[in-house]
Amino acid sequence: MTKSATGKLTLVSLILMIFTSVFGFANMPRGFFLMGYAAIPWYIIAAITYFIPFAFMIAEFGAAFKNEKGGIYSWMEKSVGPRYAFIGIFMWYASYVIWMVNVASTIWIPLSNMIFGHDTTSQWGVFGLSSTQVLGLLGVAWLILVFVLISRGLESIKKVTSIGGSAVALLNIVLLIGGILILILNKGQLAQPIADVTHAFTKSPNGNYQSVVATLSFLTFAIFAFGGTEVVGGLVDQTENPVKTFPKGLLIAAGIISLGYIIGIFMIGIFTNWTSVLSGSGVNTGNVAYIIMQNLGYELGHALGLSEQLSLQIGSWVARFVGLSMFLALSGAFMTLSYSPLKQLIEGTPKRIWPESLTKTKNGLPVNAMKVQAIIAIILILLVSFGGESAAKFFDKLVLMTNVAMTIPYLFISIAFISFKRKDEIKKPFVIYKSKTVAIVVAYIVTAVVGFANVFSIVEPLTTGDYDKTLWMMAGPVFFSIIAIVLYSLYERKVIKKS
Repeated sequence: MTKSATGKLTLVSLILMIFTSVFGFANMPRGFFLMGYAAIPWYIIAAITYFIPFAFMIAEFGAAFKNEKGGIYSWMEKSVGPRYAFIGIFMWYASYVIWMVNVASTIWIPLSNMIFGHDTTSQWGVFGLSSTQVLGLLGVAWLILVFVLISRGLESIKKVTSIGGSAVALLNIVLLIGGILILILNKGQLAQPIADVTHAFTKSPNGNYQSVVATLSFLTFAIFAFGGTEVVGGLVDQTENPVKTFPKGLLIAAGIISLGYIIGIFMIGIFTNWTSVLSGSGVNTGNVAYIIMQNLGYELGHALGLSEQLSLQIGSWVARFVGLSMFLALSGAFMTLSYSPLKQLIEGTPKRIWPESLTKTKNGLPVNAMKVQAIIAIILILLVSFGGESAAKFFDKLVLMTNVAMTIPYLFISIAFISFKRKDEIKKPFVIYKSKTVAIVVAYIVTAVVGFANVFSIVEPLTTGDYDKTLWMMAGPVFFSIIAIVLYSLYERKVIKKS
């Protein structure tokens, strides 16, 4: 990361830092699978109504409370109150537990692609168990393995994050160059044709996203594509001339990220016909990125005039590279996120909220708390994977659970921002929203956008009679919010009243 002579982040380095923290390769194939070209407008809407205004809020929070060790807990506690802050940070932490459940169950897809050149996980039935049950048990084994490795202080394993991150960054270049090459070789012919621009960019080819409610529920996916915005909070005081550089850098980064998603989705349409490649029963939100990239290799071979067998081999090797890249990136991220959100939760909140055993550390990590976390994640994996569903529905459920869980904490932060702006006693060294009224209106808009997106995501399965999916999307947040309320109530009763 390049810095100026003063040791502060320059405009270019700030943009790069925001881009690498927010941009996610898998969001493009997943968006194309769910909505086709019609995903593009939703990513633009999410950038304008959520990402940019929310990132500005995070920047103001980060600057105002840069000396506080509690992170987002301190932001909400100083702005609203300790109970609200604790429930908010607990929901933020819980979203990572649900993310871990998702990744522990789906990390076998990139591994399968890496070994076999395509996704074979739907055939992993053994001893009378279905593939989803096998993946669930593998997920349990993965959680136990990671817990053992991390608790023994083997943090050097996390270095795979940077290797995987670099490999995933290379995937974007492969997608871009491959797409352009195929477009030139096929003389401008698109695999997913655009006969009517309005229809192509507003109507999904996916049969599950035809209704208004289903289409609106895609907004949760679009918001999730801009996840990682929290990192912005700590960058203000690291930036050179932040009053001018920061808003400029953020807007440019938002533009580049949005443009990246738009170009990426369009590139997929160059070599992927939705009906012939993605409409099969074996395609799901868990493996679609690998199927699309395998198809890129296959179509490139065809465009170059190579034989069918050689084209299939190219596709297989591209899938292997994608599998290796994603496996390394997810492994590294999993190892980091298996303890860092938990560490912030315990260290950032009042210590006496927690049973004493959970605050004990070993090698600088709350090992007992990590053990409890692993047990909760294992129970959730077993409940979801042994629910008796096909692999496609299983992966869709995991993705929806994660999207809803990880966007709910944004509601807590955006609501807290309203109180933050109203409190003149809070010193605000860095202000983007000069007008208090504008700031509050923007905060309400962000809250409404995230809130409605989650409501539509939760309601949509009810319209098709898929009550189980709605139940699971609500179960995680409800379960963890009850735990948070109980923990804080016990803390109030034991500590605050006694003092």
